[in-house]
Amino acid sequence: MKDTANIVLTGFMGSGKSTVARLLASRLGRPFLDIDDLIEARAGTPIKQIFADQGEPAFRELESLVVSELSSAQGQVIATGGGTLLRRENREQLQRHGRLVCLWAEPEVLAGRLAQTSERPLLAGDLAARTATIRSLLAQRAAAYRAIPLQLDTSRLNPAQVVERLLERLRLETLPASCRLRMQLPIGGYDIWLGEGLLARAAELIQRQLRAGRAALITHPELAELHAGPLLRGLRELGYEVEVLTFPAGETHKTLATVAGLYERCIAAGLDRQSPIIALGGGVVGDVAGFTAATYLRGVPFVQVPSTLLAMVDASVGGKTGVDLPQGKNLVGAFKQPALVLIDPELLATLPDAELRSGLAEVVKHALIASPELFTRLERGPGVSEGGPLLDADLLEQAVRVKVDVVRQDPFEQGRRAVLNLGHTFGHAIERLSGYRTRHGEAVALGCLAATWLGIELGSCEPDLLPRLRALHLHLGLPCTLPRAACPPALVDAMATDKKRAGGRLRLILPRALGDVDIVAAPARSLLERAFASLLPEQP
Repeated sequence: MKDTANIVLTGFMGSGKSTVARLLASRLGRPFLDIDDLIEARAGTPIKQIFADQGEPAFRELESLVVSELSSAQGQVIATGGGTLLRRENREQLQRHGRLVCLWAEPEVLAGRLAQTSERPLLAGDLAARTATIRSLLAQRAAAYRAIPLQLDTSRLNPAQVVERLLERLRLETLPASCRLRMQLPIGGYDIWLGEGLLARAAELIQRQLRAGRAALITHPELAELHAGPLLRGLRELGYEVEVLTFPAGETHKTLATVAGLYERCIAAGLDRQSPIIALGGGVVGDVAGFTAATYLRGVPFVQVPSTLLAMVDASVGGKTGVDLPQGKNLVGAFKQPALVLIDPELLATLPDAELRSGLAEVVKHALIASPELFTRLERGPGVSEGGPLLDADLLEQAVRVKVDVVRQDPFEQGRRAVLNLGHTFGHAIERLSGYRTRHGEAVALGCLAATWLGIELGSCEPDLLPRLRALHLHLGLPCTLPRAACPPALVDAMATDKKRAGGRLRLILPRALGDVDIVAAPARSLLERAFASLLPEQP
């Protein structure tokens, strides 16, 4: 946030707006302004008297006039009245030159704070009556308060602690714009934060979206030991009661049985419908945790913290979750959009080289689909013999942006989104017949080669794309051939249970040129077998 931007605190009466704003202004060396004080000075009478003599509508008009005057200045800390930002025009005016913050507290806490005052024209009666009135007013104002993205719970904090938390939140807002992508969907949207060191800030970012309370962190035991510490400490400091739920690593544990076990542990931990489930891990963790979040109590909030390259650029974004059946991958699943996604490239430092290369296959896939610039960058960058590409936030953003753009157009895979399955129909068959010993990314890399070969054979793909793709695979250390013992007819049989079918017929995604792909009905079986055969090593 720029130094000249106003900081505007709002919230229900008793949430601490004026006290906190005064302390914050002193801390930052800025002017402090209280809209209620300015209204009383302009009217020459207390607010309680304005309500009594002229009614609330007259007060609100005077309030809007003061807001209009304040919004033209900058560098101030402003405390509003509890109802000031209920008017959209007031919110928009103050937001033009400022950052809006909504302070809130539990109704019982607010009622206790207001018990000794007689200067609140909207409240009257004993503690129970005040609490009931507060609940009713909060319900009426909920939509307007929720429209303010930066939220801070003051229920269990003193004013000095609120100021410290608020300064940390405002510091997060100074992250470069390139560190945040917005997945805007017809049913809402969410932020995708991307940058080095985000894991240390994850708790603050999560609390901005989801109120503190009970929560579950789903991960693998090894990942819990490697990466969960900073996240758990941050969440617990902010008032979350976090239950860590682990299950063994590997695709073989991506099952309904694993999900059933997680349900039981969520119930034992007392998770309710407001309790977030946080996934810390790769694609398997994200799929299992996301499916659990989509179905436990008919849906609870979900947060993705991917730890593998494959999950960062693909699996964590877009809301597809699911588990495998013996007959095939992801045959049981649900769309569950996360509340937010937090991508920290520093987590890749502990990832084995084989897993990094597996994730690179999805980066290449995204380049094939819609980013020739990314493809060229990978070609010109360091290869496997030189330590591989620099997996910084900029490269990850290029790859993630491809998926964001496609999902925005088709959030529920009714059309365009299917292009993201490039290489997957071939790849899932390879995974399945290997007993899932072949990594997902490795299988997708081979699937992209098979799909490109088939596109050329059908006359719809530029012929020079296949040698260029093979050269990039070799450059990045990605596979180009199946094991010599692989059986193309058996692989085609394994494609039969793939879920990407329409009208009983298998659909394939085939490249036409770099950055241009198409959705087609699968051709004759003989061509599919030849596509797999094109991946076999040449006979000595």
